[in-house]
Amino acid sequence: MFGAIGFVVIFAMVFGGYVAAGGKLAIIFHSLPFEMMMIGGAATGAFLISNDLATVKGSARGVVTAFRGPRWKPADFRDLLCLLFELIRIARSNPVALEEHIENPSSSPLFSRYPRIQADHEAVELICDTMRAASMNYDDPHQVEEVLDKRVELQLHHQLHVSHALQSVADGLPALGIVAAVLGVIKTMGSIDQPPEILGKMIGGALVGTFLGVFLAYGFVSPIAARLKTVIEEDQHFYTLIREVLVANLYNHPANICIEVGRQNTPHAVRPSFGDLEEALRNLRKEAA
Repeated sequence: MFGAIGFVVIFAMVFGGYVAAGGKLAIIFHSLPFEMMMIGGAATGAFLISNDLATVKGSARGVVTAFRGPRWKPADFRDLLCLLFELIRIARSNPVALEEHIENPSSSPLFSRYPRIQADHEAVELICDTMRAASMNYDDPHQVEEVLDKRVELQLHHQLHVSHALQSVADGLPALGIVAAVLGVIKTMGSIDQPPEILGKMIGGALVGTFLGVFLAYGFVSPIAARLKTVIEEDQHFYTLIREVLVANLYNHPANICIEVGRQNTPHAVRPSFGDLEEALRNLRKEAA
């Protein structure tokens, strides 16, 4: 919603100010298709050269993600804490029963209670792999903690790749706009014998290239890349929460303490309240009784 409002504000202020100052949109509209073909085409080609197929496909999804916002909502963080509480409780009371859940999470009745979490391959694997490692009686929990840190960091690096690719396009667009403008000047110099009014229109059309490159870079592509980066980093807190709780479990803290450690390390915007989480856990205990 705010993204759409932002685009409207950009167009209204830039072109509204231009028209209010006496500018004529006809020159821009006449040159726009050709300048867009050169700048947009060159930017697309450079993007294809510098990225693999997965990044190219992910870019379209990334733009949608930037407008949609974070995937994980406050209720998802509460559900994740409940799921981890149940897994830790089962692991300590009946380790054999835990295998049913961590070996086949897709058919686990426990994971099935939380379909949004179950549908996320990375979250499920992170939980199951770590719980499996903990069940192997690691002598040094620091080793598992280090593996978790590297895994979460690697995942974030991979997720940010699309954002970096879009930012690279934004960085190159002003230069491509200059290329289009230079070509326009070359075209103008070839018609130097024309009257001043015609030369003026041709020079104005050439400068549209510079305008368009800068406008697209800083008005659209760069803000989208920055927003996507923010959304990815916000969603990453979900996986960091898994790390915090499972690391606390490795040190054999009581299950409710492990959950509270995770809750306290969750950003305020998505952190479930103590009372809300306690009520959810109380209902779980009643169901297990």
